[in-house]
Amino acid sequence: MTNSLRTLLEGLIDYAGLFPPAALPMHDALRNYIRYRKSDHAWALGRFVVAAERLHEVPPDFPVTVLWSTGAPPEVEVLEAKASSVEEIERIAADRGDATVYVEIRDLELVDALAKHGLRAKIRTGGVTIEAFPPIEDIAAFLRKCREAGVPFKATAGLHHPLRCVKPLTYDRDAPTGTMHGFLNVFLAAAMPDHADAILIEEDPASIRFDDEGVSWRDQRVSTEELATMRREFAISFGSCSFEEPIADLQAFGWL
Repeated sequence: MTNSLRTLLEGLIDYAGLFPPAALPMHDALRNYIRYRKSDHAWALGRFVVAAERLHEVPPDFPVTVLWSTGAPPEVEVLEAKASSVEEIERIAADRGDATVYVEIRDLELVDALAKHGLRAKIRTGGVTIEAFPPIEDIAAFLRKCREAGVPFKATAGLHHPLRCVKPLTYDRDAPTGTMHGFLNVFLAAAMPDHADAILIEEDPASIRFDDEGVSWRDQRVSTEELATMRREFAISFGSCSFEEPIADLQAFGWL
């Protein structure tokens, strides 16, 4: 494995096995996370995603990101919330305590309010229906706006595969299929925002080349040092109800 790929993937995948389409029982999700922490690819594993009302079921040594909506926030390092107005963002900022907070928004005008209050952004990149997947243009606009405002972000939902592809949207036997965004598409687009629209639509693994000094997409290139800065300061992670699918696909492409 190359240094650039390791840098891009380090701690990238927050495990959200409790949520659709996996929707696992807590016991199974916890067991999976423990197994992933002991696996050869534990370095790519991020936080365990849990709703605030179920936090008490999670072992205290788990690094968690907690979905929080109302009431006093739990005393954890990372929270996730939703907002549709400046007023809601101001409430979140006032109540968050010392936590790092990702705020899921749809209106890009709210990014400036997030920047003002030192909050981070969250974009929903899919779901269990094809309508839940935002257009390429919306993701590209989100990435550019966050970059301009200096707001770090995370993504959630639908990013089970490295590259844009047509796959079943759930694990049901008769699941509908649809075009899903790829997590490499999203995070390489974050690294090269001027080319975000074209990168987000890329489906050819041969167009991406990793080496120790950097990663190339077609005739564009980002150094490993630039990737490290991006991951540390801007493009933080994505939530996925599967850890195994992303890893298996990367192996199938010969990158892991």
